Amino acid sequence: MRRWNGRIAATVFFGLAVLFLAAVTLAGGIFAEKALVTDFSRKNLGPCVPYLFGTDWMGRNMFIRTLTGLSMSIRIGLLAAGVSSVLALLLGTLAATMGKAVDSLITWIIDLVMGIPHILLLILISYACGKGFWGVVIGVALTHWTSLARLIRGEVLQLKEALYIRTAQKLGMSRWKIAWKHMFPHLFPQFLVGLILTFPHAILHEASITFLGFGLSPEQPAIGIILSESMKYLAMGRWWLALFPGLFLVLTVALFDVAGESLRKLLDPASVHQ
Repeated sequence: MRRWNGRIAATVFFGLAVLFLAAVTLAGGIFAEKALVTDFSRKNLGPCVPYLFGTDWMGRNMFIRTLTGLSMSIRIGLLAAGVSSVLALLLGTLAATMGKAVDSLITWIIDLVMGIPHILLLILISYACGKGFWGVVIGVALTHWTSLARLIRGEVLQLKEALYIRTAQKLGMSRWKIAWKHMFPHLFPQFLVGLILTFPHAILHEASITFLGFGLSPEQPAIGIILSESMKYLAMGRWWLALFPGLFLVLTVALFDVAGESLRKLLDPASVHQ
């Protein structure tokens, strides 16, 4: 019974993290319209029982706005991380299986993307795509695939030396069929963990460029917008406007990291003996 303790703990942490993140995403979608409701009779209220995170200078409920902003960040993170991880899987596999010319080209692209300051490239792509929801998604997706692509390329290069891969090649099996039938099942755990661990980076960078004014539009209740607007009210003693949204953003990012690490342990065969 003792050797299963590590896997049980990882399963519990993964389940709780996923449950919390799903609840925030669902709640944010349900209360999206209420996040925009203003009521000047209740403006600038500190945290209290009716308004757990207080209200802002327009009387908007900060708890609902925080949930809605996090929900939007999670949805952007899921979409951008999904596109980015699929791109990494395809390019990493192509680099390792399609010959030296393709490998050199993809490696050069990876080095080029990684050589440009990350936040600068993200801002340029987002701005070029018109900012907004899809501009941020495209920007994040096109700037977060390089590390995972390098990892997958290395895994595929090792797999190519395996006996069963060499046997399949001698039997005349095509490169695409070998990659899909024999390599992808081995790469899927790394791909899945890389996908989940990309979420926190995507969420933080979405909040960062929105905070700087290059992401989502100001009328949307995004976390970056909430934090940006609250900065000028901190000197007036309205600390709750930035504190609670910031803490919930950190908590969300930390839970994605916990989910990724827990899943990595569950997919690792050695964890059976822990």
